[in-house]
Amino acid sequence: MVAGRTPGSADTQAAATAAARQVLADHYSDDKNSELFGVTELCNAFDVTPRTLRFYEDKGLLSPRRINGTRVYSRRDRARLALILRAKAIGSSLAEIKQYLDMYGQAGEGREQQLRYVLQRTDKVIAELEQKRAHIESSLAELRIINSNVRMNLGLPVPESS
Repeated sequence: MVAGRTPGSADTQAAATAAARQVLADHYSDDKNSELFGVTELCNAFDVTPRTLRFYEDKGLLSPRRINGTRVYSRRDRARLALILRAKAIGSSLAEIKQYLDMYGQAGEGREQQLRYVLQRTDKVIAELEQKRAHIESSLAELRIINSNVRMNLGLPVPESS
């Protein structure tokens, strides 16, 4: 087993990678014959409120179509929402997210610029997360030693993984 990895983590990582690839493929897809989603479907799928969707629309991050006055979202909009939420989760500001999404354009213009931006941003976030993981691993090791010592002092069994 690789240090810091649990037995199921390879499967989890593979599933996460496959899901991320699908989101990106959907983001770059052609919207013309795309599956459509209503506000409720998107809210339920991403655990957001209709107000959140309107906020992102007002900020120019999402641009749903209107059919008979009802907002409907394409597979591309759904992928953009996934990217927005993921970028927010890693600490990107809405301005950074908009900059990234605007680089793409409708016909793929700006693709190299977008990729360079993504490369720079992901390099930075990967380094930050690796550093956090190292701190977490150190903290866990210290806590396991403390836990084992306390168990021994109390005459309690010490788990084998300690």
